[in-house]
Amino acid sequence: MDNLHTKLFSAADNLRSKMDASEYKNYLLGLIFYKYLSDKLLVKVVEVADEAIEAFDTPDKQVQLYRDLLADSDIKVDLIETLIDTLGYEIDADYLFNVLTNQAKQNIFQLNDLKKAFIDLSTKFEQFNGLFDDVDLESKKLGADDQQRNITITEVLKKLNDVDVLGHNGDVIGDAYEFLISQFASEAGKKAGEFYTPHAVSDMMARIAAIGQEDKKLFSVFDPTMGSGSLMLNIRNYINHPENMKYHGQELNTTTFNLAKMNLILHGVDKEDMNLRNGDTLNKDWPTSEPYTFDSVLMNPPYSAKWSADETFLDDSRFNRYGRLAPKSKADFAFLLHGFYHLKDSGSMAIVLPHGVLFRGAAEGIIRKKLLEDGSIDAIIGMPANLFFGTSIPTTVIILKKNRTTRDVLFIDASNAFKKGKNQNELTTEHIDTIVATYKARANVEKYAHVATFAEIAENDFNLNIPRYVDTFEEEAPVDMATVGANIQSIRQEKAVLNASLFEMIASLQHDQDNEEWINGALEVFKRGE
Repeated sequence: MDNLHTKLFSAADNLRSKMDASEYKNYLLGLIFYKYLSDKLLVKVVEVADEAIEAFDTPDKQVQLYRDLLADSDIKVDLIETLIDTLGYEIDADYLFNVLTNQAKQNIFQLNDLKKAFIDLSTKFEQFNGLFDDVDLESKKLGADDQQRNITITEVLKKLNDVDVLGHNGDVIGDAYEFLISQFASEAGKKAGEFYTPHAVSDMMARIAAIGQEDKKLFSVFDPTMGSGSLMLNIRNYINHPENMKYHGQELNTTTFNLAKMNLILHGVDKEDMNLRNGDTLNKDWPTSEPYTFDSVLMNPPYSAKWSADETFLDDSRFNRYGRLAPKSKADFAFLLHGFYHLKDSGSMAIVLPHGVLFRGAAEGIIRKKLLEDGSIDAIIGMPANLFFGTSIPTTVIILKKNRTTRDVLFIDASNAFKKGKNQNELTTEHIDTIVATYKARANVEKYAHVATFAEIAENDFNLNIPRYVDTFEEEAPVDMATVGANIQSIRQEKAVLNASLFEMIASLQHDQDNEEWINGALEVFKRGE
């Protein structure tokens, strides 16, 4: 990971003076994705040729093998068909990332070749349609003319070439994105944090949502505000048949939607297993055809976003049983109810929201009361402040289920359990383990967790503010008055000694008639012990 971060930081230096982080992020992530596709194809070529990878242990050797096979007319057609069948794509040998980088090192790279490579993939294979639109190679921000733009991309290619995208442990796009935002958050702006959930939070949500569903032979996950797709991808680490997962997601921002598609492809998700849509989650319900309910719903929507709250939504099956709509200025409950509507009766939902949803009144209070009366809210987990990029506010993770046999709610106050970081606070593995173990145990833990009955919640007027249920107040140690008295006496004695010393010193001063009055006044003060 350090190598990835180092190369990204270095490559970013070539772009930082030309554009802001929200833009250069797209170039870096798009090029890393293309490198992944290219490197993966070369490894597959060695495998299809039934050659030992040790004999072709460098990209240059792999490229030469690929060229040799393509030059054989008896092999070429079958090879390309095999690549498309197994990978879902093929790339012309002249457009491979390694080939373009070698040209960059020799200063003979032509930007048009990279443009053609992107166009080739996007037009030939549906899953790549639009994915490289944000890598605008004709942007004047890269340089005033073609030559300057060529130089800029040449330097970026050379710096990214050494990143081992295939051997990287974990989420390459996610790690790269998180690193870029953490390093350049001030440039990326507040909205940067809206579509990336820190890995530790994502991990905790996925672990809880998977509980009791680990053995399902077929598993479906839905994220209607999917951002980079990390929440959907993370849950497969906690089920026993991840190869049978189906991914359903929606995202309003087109750039971010493309990021999620890249992320799923990078994680080996076949196009048949992903059902993704670029659209407005609240404005129009989706999906409306089977399947429209899912084993797990995971969400980190934009906090307190605005939405239309048009009265026609009162007839919408997502919202009509709750009596009121989320207010126009705060769509938090609209997102929650949308996700909950698409949850299977046997499923689990986890959503990150600001604390206001726990106690605000009016329409939100009515919706919250109905959810509690239905027994839909399973747990409330208070998270530390400053966990997310772009916002320092503390958040809460709400766990929801359908058809529960009880209406109690587990409250966990994990707000003080974190590792302080340079820019953001962090959850460690130990913190996550504690939260998950507490959720599973569903028992009272002094100053950390409380299982509140429905009657208790009703007594609190359905206010779910965590301090009402988990008392984290630490009493101060009792004051030892005898010690305090002794200290006061000691201070008085020290004062008396100092007064006497000062009295003697002032009395011994030589002074003229003009200072007589002041000296006598000072001596009188010390006599009185003031």
